[in-house]
Amino acid sequence: MSSREYVHRSSLPFPAERVFAWHERPGALERLTPPFAPVRVLARSGTGIQPGARVVLRIPVGPAGVTWVAEHRDYEPGRLFRDVMVQGPFARWDHTHRFMPDGPDASVLEDRVLYALPGGRLGNAVGAAFVPAMLAGMFGYRHRITAGDLASHAGCHEGRAASVMVTGSSGLIGSALVPFLTTGGHRVVRLVRDAADAAPDTVRWDPARGIADTAGLEGIDAVVHLAGEPIAATRWTDAVRARIRDSRVDGTRRLCETLAGLARPPRVLVSASGVGVYGERGDTACDETAAPGSGFLAEVCRDWEAATEPARRAGIRVVLLRIGVVLSPLGGALGLLLPVFRLGAGGAMGGGRQWMSWIGIDDVLGAVHHAITTDGLAGPVNAVAPEPATNRELTATLARVLRRPALMRIPAGALRLALGDVADEAVLASTRVVPGALAASGYRFRTPGLEATLRHLLGR
Repeated sequence: MSSREYVHRSSLPFPAERVFAWHERPGALERLTPPFAPVRVLARSGTGIQPGARVVLRIPVGPAGVTWVAEHRDYEPGRLFRDVMVQGPFARWDHTHRFMPDGPDASVLEDRVLYALPGGRLGNAVGAAFVPAMLAGMFGYRHRITAGDLASHAGCHEGRAASVMVTGSSGLIGSALVPFLTTGGHRVVRLVRDAADAAPDTVRWDPARGIADTAGLEGIDAVVHLAGEPIAATRWTDAVRARIRDSRVDGTRRLCETLAGLARPPRVLVSASGVGVYGERGDTACDETAAPGSGFLAEVCRDWEAATEPARRAGIRVVLLRIGVVLSPLGGALGLLLPVFRLGAGGAMGGGRQWMSWIGIDDVLGAVHHAITTDGLAGPVNAVAPEPATNRELTATLARVLRRPALMRIPAGALRLALGDVADEAVLASTRVVPGALAASGYRFRTPGLEATLRHLLGR
């Protein structure tokens, strides 16, 4: 069996011990998994990355996927750990993670992989170029995430770790936010609806009735409220409109009334909202001082934000995070567009001139964390990238990153026929939003440009 070696190194402005600690905390595997090559954790045994610990993963290869079982073998605190594939698609996979000091406040992160491909000479010939390129994309992503997350958490290191409660923790944002927080040293309590999710650090709730047992909420430092019925998942019948409104407005009000009644309420509530609050605005740029627009989405967002009033009256600092179009291959608008664009059948929607105020998933997490830790930040905060794009620009950029044509165009009439009012308010509406409050409060975007964001998220 012929083995090959792949090495990826990055210099980081953080001590080796801090980088090692980030990798050792719960959620590190989830943070390091590229969204363009997602894996699912099936089982864990043992303790973290200690020798003998195992993790069983499902790799999305082929229609059924492939099982990967990794076992940790070596462990030197602050310096290295090693994992070896005992079952999986490679003939050999031996991965050593090294954390090498580079002075008192910097280090070199090194991933060294010894691997062998299945299939003997034929396997080596087929994978000789493909596998190194795949590994470069994967480890490039992992190192960018490590550096970015450590930078985000640097300001609250040294005793500023918080206890954070998260609603909507299984959604697109919440499922990324929880490991982002835990790898930063924060304790996360998930507010869950399903009894099957009950586990340590969970609290049961029903958005229609509230929280019966509030003991688990006492002493929470911050709450991130993301729960709500999906907005653009289906046509807006009267029943769907009612579910969207009730899940956001009534659920938020009941949560905030509960928080206000605690003996020790949290110091901050970050409550999700959306840029749909501004409605159709054409080419007009909207910062947080712009008045709400008209239409169903604008009305829901306005009432959704107003439902946080009980928390504000109780002295809780309330941040209303008006989130734009979240870019992630794992869901949302980008998740829907990718299969079409990969087939070369993508293109602009409607006239393509409507503005889309987007934000990469990692900057959503950064904005949430910034809102939690920035004491002077309160009220509406636009969570959007500083460079909004028209629909035509966004689709052309996605096609360029994927190296596919974008010659097709979906007429506005076809969208209205398929989606009803969702087309006019969520797809064809032009909302040009700028992150005034984030910029003024010192937030630094990880990937402010659209193309850089897409290349990062898609491993291109």
